[in-house]
Amino acid sequence: MKPKIKILIADDHSLMRVGLNALFSHQEDMEVVGEASDGLEAVRLAEKLEPDIVVMDLKMPKLDGADAARLILDVTPDAKIFVLTSYGTSDDLVRAVQNGVKSAMIKSAPIEDIVDSIRIVHAGGEAFPHEVRQLVAETPRPTILTERQEEILHSATRGLTTEDIAKQLNISVSCVLKHFSTIFRKLDVANRTEAIAVALRKQLLKI
Repeated sequence: MKPKIKILIADDHSLMRVGLNALFSHQEDMEVVGEASDGLEAVRLAEKLEPDIVVMDLKMPKLDGADAARLILDVTPDAKIFVLTSYGTSDDLVRAVQNGVKSAMIKSAPIEDIVDSIRIVHAGGEAFPHEVRQLVAETPRPTILTERQEEILHSATRGLTTEDIAKQLNISVSCVLKHFSTIFRKLDVANRTEAIAVALRKQLLKI
């Protein structure tokens, strides 16, 4: 029997959290492992509970969904972020996608579409409506490294090995490798030497 998809719900409206909890709990392959009422709580619970999927609103107190997504992926890079929102502004949505969100849907979307999209994201895919894809495609994507990615790349400039970096940051070796993989993809490079060179040239890294 396959393990269930572990879901963390983050929304500042309690009625929305109750409804989503009921929806996901009725799916045989899903379980809700936690609920957060603001962005900071979402980050804290994601690090503690290590969910497979974080279903999150964009507009939340203390920390919005776009910034929460970035921080969640810093502490739990295996998590997949699924935005379920009334959309807010296009800037918020584009920023969320640039920060690593794998799906963005409106709260009024059909229940079947939401559930099916969660399964797609969990399997490693992306699930964006056409209008979201078009909006993101038309918006220039600046290269942005997260604070954790900057830490890891800075450590690499000092010649530290993967194991050294893991010990220094108190994270697993596999977590360091996942961060390197994301850094390489963002900078369009193949190795650490190229990553450092590109990051310095683009002034993304201070040494």
